Amino acid sequence: MPNYEKLYHLLFNAITDALRALEQGRTDSARLLLICAQQTAEARYLDEEE
Repeated sequence: MPNYEKLYHLLFNAITDALRALEQGRTDSARLLLICAQQTAEARYLDEEE
């Protein structure tokens, strides 16, 4: 069973970092942070589901 608490923390921290990047005008960095977090969370979810 997936550990939703760890996945939540992963996504929450990535969102926090992305918001910080947006505040600094680094939109490309923010976008990449969110994409990476999404892909990582999905991969971990699928790995833990097996």
